[in-house]
Amino acid sequence: MPVTENVIITCALTGAGDTVRKSPHVPVTPEQIARNAVEAAAAGAAVVHIHVRDPETGDPSRDPKLYREVVERIKETGTDVVINLTAGMGGDLVIDPDDPLTHLPGTDLVGGLERLPHVEDLLPDICTLDCGSLNFGDGSNLYVSTPDMLRAGARRIQELGVRPELEIFDTGQLWFAKQLLAEGLLDAPTVFQLCMGVPWGAPADPGVLQSMVSMLPDGARWASFALGRMQMPWVAQSILLGGHVRVGLEDNLYLGKGNKATNAQLVERAVTLTESIGARVATPDEARATLGLKKRK
Repeated sequence: MPVTENVIITCALTGAGDTVRKSPHVPVTPEQIARNAVEAAAAGAAVVHIHVRDPETGDPSRDPKLYREVVERIKETGTDVVINLTAGMGGDLVIDPDDPLTHLPGTDLVGGLERLPHVEDLLPDICTLDCGSLNFGDGSNLYVSTPDMLRAGARRIQELGVRPELEIFDTGQLWFAKQLLAEGLLDAPTVFQLCMGVPWGAPADPGVLQSMVSMLPDGARWASFALGRMQMPWVAQSILLGGHVRVGLEDNLYLGKGNKATNAQLVERAVTLTESIGARVATPDEARATLGLKKRK
């Protein structure tokens, strides 16, 4: 498989994890998230992946007004960047292990269509579609995304004309994403994000990544990322297998041991790695051409 020549760098700005208390650089307010997006784009990111948080608590949020404020603030700066909004919020289920029908704090579980109001409102270039359920880390935390939910979500995203980025945390999810394609619920080119190292999904193992890449449908565009200290090695790993890359504070807080990073610094490091391999960094317009996107106003 050829090395990627024009590498699309995505910066995942803040995520939904409990990272706000671990680093002062994790953006929380819409103003901070938008500023991080602009800085990441200036550093070389063609795509910014956006979650929002409650400005008061830092907790993850699904509030469409917060998404609108972030997107409007980015656009007001005139920054040319591809907008990728998460649609994965609303799948969190925390159960009592002794009474599984009891939901514990941290549960935020809604249907597939109820995860899309901000996508319907803003019509971003891209939104994510998490392609299956998963034991999400230790304890009793589950991410719930059933086949029925996924079919409903994929159909609505297709109706909206938004490109879904298919989030794949294990091989069975990739198998089901190909089923969605076979059922006509996905349009070409399909766009995959291979998510590695999330306990207990696919491990950050080069052999596993290569196996998943071999399962992709013909013509698929794909990127991959890994968590924590594997984030930067995975930049090289993805490019060498023919894919694109994702970095950012959603997945990793450090440039090195004890050295807490900003989003822009993580993008800068990814740019350096990309160019060191002999590839070049794609512009937003080149990313749109690769991913089959139309430039939105």
